[in-house]
Amino acid sequence: MTHAGHTYDRIASHFSKTREYAWPEIEEFLDGRSGKRGLDLGCGNGRHAELLADHTERVVGVDASRGLLAEAADRSREREFPLDLVAGDAGTIPLHADAVNVAVYVATIHHLRPRERRLASLNELARVLAPGGHALVSAWSTAHTRFEDEETDGKGLDTEVDWTLPGGKTVPRYYHVYDPAEFDREVAESALVVESVEVSSGNCYAVVTTR
Repeated sequence: MTHAGHTYDRIASHFSKTREYAWPEIEEFLDGRSGKRGLDLGCGNGRHAELLADHTERVVGVDASRGLLAEAADRSREREFPLDLVAGDAGTIPLHADAVNVAVYVATIHHLRPRERRLASLNELARVLAPGGHALVSAWSTAHTRFEDEETDGKGLDTEVDWTLPGGKTVPRYYHVYDPAEFDREVAESALVVESVEVSSGNCYAVVTTR
């Protein structure tokens, strides 16, 4: 199994075309929030960074895939919203401490392995969040109908999910699909402070802040 950045480099253009709109849960989280700097960690094609740009003075998008960063750069130019893009790993975020006021960490942590790296990424998010800052963390969960027949014993599921390119070629993508209770425990174990958690549309969500 390959590194997530390399995997998404292979599918970046096609993936981006299928990810045009922001998720409503992200819109709900950002409603009423503002700050000097926003962070889209695992920014993909920049669809959520575009939303963040309406709520913060400047947005940083971080992604391990240079192909997706190129897609995000195109989007920011075409739609004329400011976006600073950085190639980087969610386990070692390339930002100073206390640098971010509002962050979204959406559909990315489930691509990290092993568990220690996922926990490290949550601790890194806590490090870069400024006092009073907030973030939304999301991950795919076993509550999704796709996994309803899987036996996970509350420990989540390590699996591969293929992406099918035009022409039929498939590219495997690693996922750790969280059991909702496992997600709650892992976020609570990190340096983040959990304000709320929920499951929506088969995804776990946590609104978090700093200690």
